[in-house]
Amino acid sequence: MKAALLPDRGVVKVSGEGARSFLHGIVTADLSGLPAGAARFCALLTPQGKIIADFFAVEVPEGGGFLFDLPRALASTVVARLNLYKLRAKVAIEDLSGTHGALAAWQDGEIGAPSASTPRGVCFADPRLPALGLRAVIPPPLAADAAADLGAVLVDAAEYEAHRIALGVPQGGVDFGYGDAFPHEADMDQLGGIDFNKGCYVGQEVVSRIEHRGLARTRTVPVRYEGEAPKAGAAIEAGGRTVGTMGSAAAGRGIALVRLDRAAEATAQGAPLIAGGVPIRLIKPAWARFAVPGETEAAS
Repeated sequence: MKAALLPDRGVVKVSGEGARSFLHGIVTADLSGLPAGAARFCALLTPQGKIIADFFAVEVPEGGGFLFDLPRALASTVVARLNLYKLRAKVAIEDLSGTHGALAAWQDGEIGAPSASTPRGVCFADPRLPALGLRAVIPPPLAADAAADLGAVLVDAAEYEAHRIALGVPQGGVDFGYGDAFPHEADMDQLGGIDFNKGCYVGQEVVSRIEHRGLARTRTVPVRYEGEAPKAGAAIEAGGRTVGTMGSAAAGRGIALVRLDRAAEATAQGAPLIAGGVPIRLIKPAWARFAVPGETEAAS
């Protein structure tokens, strides 16, 4: 097993007797019945339904509130937005990014999640896909010890990124833009990030409308390429028309934000997809429940 400290991750804590109900009414996932030791993948949205931040929410043992494993650059934004909604709720909101971070642990080539744990932080299975393994919220100086607890070899974060990309799982800030993308565009509906049966939350009406009317024409989609990787942010063109934007890439795999209808038209006309001068091919990941133009084989 491998483990990596993720330097771009921060931590926000929400505690107090009203923490659960407060958060449940704001985020996209159901926190009302979250079991101890489990986590939810969820997002905080604008009233227009666009992603402010996506994160993992896990309950601190013995009623200690909730921890968010989230992008470090967005920690202060999330704290400010939660304080805006706080009103009279009996909660305390803290940015712990100065003392805590996130460790990921996974097994290459394994489908299931490992079952180890560490006493040096709050450990949980990644709720998106079993193959993404475990995560732990820990003080960064304890990363080597926590990895040893998990029976893992500590490696560079780039190895985790390559693993994530190979699985086709998007990351905000590189594969889609915060403040600009709807949850469906970031595949949150495919990866357990939205509960369509819970009550209201901020942005819920827009997200429900996209779901029930089938309006998600833009998606983050895995791609394959050969040779040098296309640069992140490169336009994807087909037949003289822009159909998407390239995101992260590693070892012949990448993730792109694609207008599926335009890509389908290009595929039907036999036009290749080109990202910054590099030919790419769209791949349908095993977890996706939406159609990918020109590709039915699940990415392995």
